Amino acid sequence: MSTAKAANTENRVMTGADILVKSLVDHGVDVLFAYPGGASMPLHQALTRFGDSIRTILPRHEQGGAFAAQGYARATGRVGVVMATSGPGATNLVTAIADAKLDSIPMLCITAQVPTKAIGSDAFQETPMAEICRGITKHHYLVTHIRDLPRVMKEAFHIASSGRPGPVLIDMPKDVQLSDTTNVDLDPPMQLPGYESAPPAVPSETIRQIGAAIKLARRPVIYAGGGIILGNASEELREFISKTGIPTVTTIMGIGAVSPDDDNSMDWLGMHGAAYANYAVRDCDLLIALGVRFDDRVTGKVEAFAKDAKIIHVDIDGSELNKNKEAHIPVRGDVKQVLTELNKMVSRTDIDPWREHCRELKKKYPFQYDQDFDGILQQHAIKTLSDITADMDAQITVGVGQHQMWAAQFYKFRRPRTWHSSSGLGTMGFGLPAAMGVQAALPNSLVIDIDGDGSFQMNIQELATCFCEELPVKVFLLNNQHLGMVVQWEDRFMDRNRAHTYLGPIRHSEAAGASQAERFAYASERYPDFVQIAKGYGCGAATVKKKGDLEGAIREMIEHPGPYLLDVEVPYQEHVLPMIPGGMTVDDMILK
Repeated sequence: MSTAKAANTENRVMTGADILVKSLVDHGVDVLFAYPGGASMPLHQALTRFGDSIRTILPRHEQGGAFAAQGYARATGRVGVVMATSGPGATNLVTAIADAKLDSIPMLCITAQVPTKAIGSDAFQETPMAEICRGITKHHYLVTHIRDLPRVMKEAFHIASSGRPGPVLIDMPKDVQLSDTTNVDLDPPMQLPGYESAPPAVPSETIRQIGAAIKLARRPVIYAGGGIILGNASEELREFISKTGIPTVTTIMGIGAVSPDDDNSMDWLGMHGAAYANYAVRDCDLLIALGVRFDDRVTGKVEAFAKDAKIIHVDIDGSELNKNKEAHIPVRGDVKQVLTELNKMVSRTDIDPWREHCRELKKKYPFQYDQDFDGILQQHAIKTLSDITADMDAQITVGVGQHQMWAAQFYKFRRPRTWHSSSGLGTMGFGLPAAMGVQAALPNSLVIDIDGDGSFQMNIQELATCFCEELPVKVFLLNNQHLGMVVQWEDRFMDRNRAHTYLGPIRHSEAAGASQAERFAYASERYPDFVQIAKGYGCGAATVKKKGDLEGAIREMIEHPGPYLLDVEVPYQEHVLPMIPGGMTVDDMILK
């Protein structure tokens, strides 16, 4: 046996649980989110033997643990790891797995399973996880023999992190965890026939074709998505923008890839994106789509999206090309490689009239809100938070709803991997646990969850994790007592008829029926008392209602040494604008 091979072989007796944990260590896992149960106890015991270098964080719900693993992955680009027991513990991961699949987040989900002989017998706490997750994972394994485990672990990390990233499931029967063996080869060859971990290099002729199209264009727009951030290509994109001077829009997933301070930045587009970004794409003659998937929340009526433009589409996943929108130059490739090659040949484009047109669009259709209102509007709260934290090492997570859209509009994200949003699936309850994962990955960063009361309550129990695991996450709670985004749709399209969107007691007039509320209305009674709840969990907490008190309250939140919740009282009739109704076009955009 070679020396190298000997170094990768364990001669002592090891159980399956030992091998799995040792594999985590060998793959550089330093943080694990895990909730124990009967079928996964051997794994947790192995963590005490082989996992000294791994920080095991106990969430208060398995979904919270999986979203925390996502937060870790989104902030670092590394594989986030979560572990749960069989049955309900495993199924509690499903939403977060689906979320990771849609947003292409590298995640390893380890679930315990009933013993192999009991599989299929409807045993206590048995669920067929491989079958359940077949459509929402990049790959999945059911390990039936200890000898396969080192290879499975190696393949799982490789698949999760290579190419277009995504979640991988490993289902581990209890008897495989408990079985033992010696002479374990911890670095066996992988068996992945047909799997391409990276696309082939894009030919130079294709690069020249893209360059020629850019030279000919008179109204080009760069449309950059999450693939830029996932592919660590933000610097190459910024160089490309600097060299060409082409106006640039991003998707929600692409926020942070381009600094909003860049003269060529047109911010983000889509249903609630900047009007000027949407108009620029409508009017362009060349759309350079980089690491995007032409999602319906971006395109609206897809056949009308950039209808007069030639489209270049670069994506690492060939299945995305021509899936939603046909491209004139479809390119399967690594966007970082494509941009690196383009940067060697491009120069400033001769499009001054177009640049001036885009500047005028930004001036004419800015993000705005009523700055004279004497209470705290959500937009004002977020802008104030952004201004205060501008020079801090801040990381922002969000829940899902109006506050998510306003955070994307009014918080200035100048660096990639500082904005963490459930984008494709739109999962309420994402913000707080994702913030835990970011904080665990980046202990010296200021991590703030901008949340709404509806979304926050879906994983409120993770305040306990923040306190017990010493994760000083800050919750900036924009509390309007309603499911604000659904209220907005009721107001705009359903004659203001309230249908289960008020989050307080049913006896109040806000609970049901036609609404007569004014624009800046507040709920007549605030429920629940989030400050008491947060303090009950051991966190710092305060409420703020007056506009003049907001800045001081934010600074107190930031300076608090542990986890902290700032309950910001805001009205519930405010709408996120602009807005393109679902399936409609830019020309149907609602501006006020």
